[in-house]
Amino acid sequence: MNKEIIQLEPQSIWKNFSKLNAVPRPSKKEERVINFMMDFGRSLQLETFKDEVGNVIIRKEASPGMEDRKTVTLQSHLDMVHQKNSSTDFNFDTQGIEMYVDGDWVRARGTTLGADNGMGVAAIMSLLESNDIPHPPLEALFTIDEETGMTGAKGLKGGMLRGQILLNLDTEEDDEIDIGCAGGIDVTATRSYLEEYVPAGSIAYGISVKGLHGGHSGMDIHRGFGNANKIMNRLLFKSTEEFGLRVAQIDGGSLRNAIPRESFATIVLEKVRKKDFEDKISAWIQEIKSENSFIETKLEINLNEVEIPEKIMEKSDQAKILKAVYAAHNGVYAMSAAIPDLVETSNNIARVEVKSGKINIGCLTRSSVDTAKIDLVNSLRGAFELADCEVTLSGEYPGWSPNPNSEILEVLKDQYEFLFNEEPKVVACHAGLECGILGNNYPEMDMISFGPTIKGAHSPDERVSVSSVLKFWTFLLQILKNTP
Repeated sequence: MNKEIIQLEPQSIWKNFSKLNAVPRPSKKEERVINFMMDFGRSLQLETFKDEVGNVIIRKEASPGMEDRKTVTLQSHLDMVHQKNSSTDFNFDTQGIEMYVDGDWVRARGTTLGADNGMGVAAIMSLLESNDIPHPPLEALFTIDEETGMTGAKGLKGGMLRGQILLNLDTEEDDEIDIGCAGGIDVTATRSYLEEYVPAGSIAYGISVKGLHGGHSGMDIHRGFGNANKIMNRLLFKSTEEFGLRVAQIDGGSLRNAIPRESFATIVLEKVRKKDFEDKISAWIQEIKSENSFIETKLEINLNEVEIPEKIMEKSDQAKILKAVYAAHNGVYAMSAAIPDLVETSNNIARVEVKSGKINIGCLTRSSVDTAKIDLVNSLRGAFELADCEVTLSGEYPGWSPNPNSEILEVLKDQYEFLFNEEPKVVACHAGLECGILGNNYPEMDMISFGPTIKGAHSPDERVSVSSVLKFWTFLLQILKNTP
């Protein structure tokens, strides 16, 4: 266990976070972390069980004198986004996250940190194992697969929970109290394409786009971060028009909820055009870097000669798919008319894979307005279907509608002002929180979301503020002392 980390305050949270981060826990592969959490609950001799989809529930009786308070469900998700830089040698399946302290921040070495939502999980663990913290009856709900479909929350049946109040600990700004969030849907475009043998007299290049911020495709979508898939497509499109470039393969992005940081392509063109092409693409690369210079300061676009591949895309299929990706909307589609500065609708072109006669393009479309979400989905369908793609929709989850009459909201606002002498920001967010889904089966449950400050979630730049974790913990304890 990292001694530097576990000496931070509050020690109980950092200790539990370190234990959690030693357990590989990618979405869809949570067996090890489920077992870890079951063992943890049983070791405390608390009521511990899992439901049929793998969510873990642990219950703890109220501390003396608080037996008459409403039961509070504390909720966080067990899975994390596994992302690493291409230059980082790390196996998520076998290695625990390697953390270090950088001033007021805890970071990971070349990978995601797992503070999303590991800090929430660690805080709940600390409450469950404590002997001296005043609290009402507690119910811990550790959901699975939040990051890639929210199937844990979707699979939780009505009647499983006893809580009347739900505290979701998955917000990433410590001065915000979330009362609503966007819904989302996965848009996937697929098709096959014809392949041709590479003509004689050709030369091949590898193109790489690296060094972008990446980040959370909901919380960071408005920040103007570059999308590696869009940048790569721009270069390929222009090069095709001017030099007759042919694509052998493209491999860009990864998970739908992460803004793509990297893209790689193998391309072919006539050897006689080598000098003109290299000169021209160098100029285009400088243009792109200049456009992004204020935000993407570490952007790298490299061109290197590589071994000639055996096959390339057929010309008309290539033209169709490059045009489709160019036309498909990426980024903010609409801002909310109801809530200032809130993104209403967006899309992330997260994954572009072209290889061995198959095309796969994965998007995540989000909106706090269901009709607007479908409007953008139809726009994407139009672009991809014009390129003869089959478009499928999956993984849809609802948004969470704000409740202005929330009793627990008033508690949080009052206690925040009491502790910190300022008003919190009561907001809705563009991320997907599980509250909207849980509310379907538990419509009477009073829900709220808050958490410590986390930056760069879903990217290797993910970091959590040490001072903010202490602030969050202080706030959480104060809330539990004052629940109705």
